Amino acid sequence: MTKTIVQKITPHLWFDNDAEEAAKFYTSIFKNSKIIDIARYGEAGSEVSGRPKGTVMTVTFELEGQRFMALNGGPVFKFSPAISFLVNCETQQEVDELWEKLSKSGEIVQCGWLKDKYGLSWQIVPNILGEMLQDKDVKRSERVMKALLQMKKIDIQTLKQTYAE
Repeated sequence: MTKTIVQKITPHLWFDNDAEEAAKFYTSIFKNSKIIDIARYGEAGSEVSGRPKGTVMTVTFELEGQRFMALNGGPVFKFSPAISFLVNCETQQEVDELWEKLSKSGEIVQCGWLKDKYGLSWQIVPNILGEMLQDKDVKRSERVMKALLQMKKIDIQTLKQTYAE
């Protein structure tokens, strides 16, 4: 038996029946990603969960070096914005691409937040935003915050212009 390298903390996502579909969706969006393993319900798991034997139970996948596990657990739990995944972006092109792909058939919220088609919340944020908001010049950071509050998808150029005023 080979020893499996285990990440210390792995986000575990509960889906009704879409774990494999969601994992494929997410791995198609992020460049450095892959599906690692798919486990299926056996006899014991099937009896306890009420899921058909042989159907997908869990999918382990990786996005940009971060491992996740997705479970087909039924309609018991739903995602909430209380937990979201923040994606740090270098460029407007990266913000635009991730925003477009993740928000498709989802819900656009505010300040770089969106819900994907599975109801999972994401924050698509340019790295420069943190620097601007943490500026010691309170007037500058306040202007940036006011501009940010007017945005859904974050526009780096608008933030830079507001910051420079």
